[in-house]
Amino acid sequence: MGYAVVLGEALVDLLDTERDGEPVYRQAVGGGPLNVAVAVARLGGAVQFVGSLGDDVLAGRIRDFLTRAGVGLTGAVTVAAPTALAVATFAGPEPDFRFYGEPPSYVLLDPDDLDADLVAGADVVYCGSIVLLRPPALAAARRAWGLASGLRVFDPNVRPRLLDGPAALAGLREVVAEFAAGAHLVKLSAADAKLLYPGEPEEGVAAYMRELGAGTVVVTLGAAGAVLAAAGADPVRVPAPKVDAVDATGAGDSVMGALVADLLVDGEPADPAAWAGRVAFALRVAGLVCESPGGATAMPTRAEVLARFAA
Repeated sequence: MGYAVVLGEALVDLLDTERDGEPVYRQAVGGGPLNVAVAVARLGGAVQFVGSLGDDVLAGRIRDFLTRAGVGLTGAVTVAAPTALAVATFAGPEPDFRFYGEPPSYVLLDPDDLDADLVAGADVVYCGSIVLLRPPALAAARRAWGLASGLRVFDPNVRPRLLDGPAALAGLREVVAEFAAGAHLVKLSAADAKLLYPGEPEEGVAAYMRELGAGTVVVTLGAAGAVLAAAGADPVRVPAPKVDAVDATGAGDSVMGALVADLLVDGEPADPAAWAGRVAFALRVAGLVCESPGGATAMPTRAEVLARFAA
């Protein structure tokens, strides 16, 4: 089994909660790609995080957290900027994120900062999320995409509050099409699909991603499971397990992490039924994540998933 490279942002989430009846913010290491990397490691995969980290105490905590989780940092670089913050408030289990920090520490990765050998040697390369919204991080992601010799996986992970009007959305839609066209696997959420392609059903969005060139597409639907569009078959719905959700932070990222971890073990499935089995397992991972507060800290091991959802 080889290793995965996960390129994207790392930041600190401030999660809205209460203590002794007073509102407080709980600090947690976060960022969609960071969550993906931790999920891969917790599920038994070898993974390297590639991204830009700030030069402050919070960045040190991110590094320590990733190291303890078993995530490699060979491709991470330190930049002269404070660590970006994402303030998350809740109206139910789904978080609403607002981002603070200018320029954000996580978008300061330059194409020349990439360890070309590290990226080219990976069995799986992940790109996506909010680093795609600004240069030079987008240029770094494009270079990584071009260097990849293994499987390429993509997740747009759209954050609407970071889009400055219709022009920005149109530009992002072009970037999504660009990366999807070269991806072996695309994962996006129903919210991503609705924002990028309003009025289109999830099955239609999945089919469109495949028309662009994506090998397999998974659209997560929260408690309703996921839409799977694999080669040689019509899109199908894969149900999610019933869980007692308290916090959905990182759930979609855990689906991506589980799929990447399985790609490292067995590569691309040969038939749609095998893909459906992998997606079903990934949804169980996400269900377990939803039963605990926090994103990266809630990522389970494979043994924990099997124990929670024992037949």
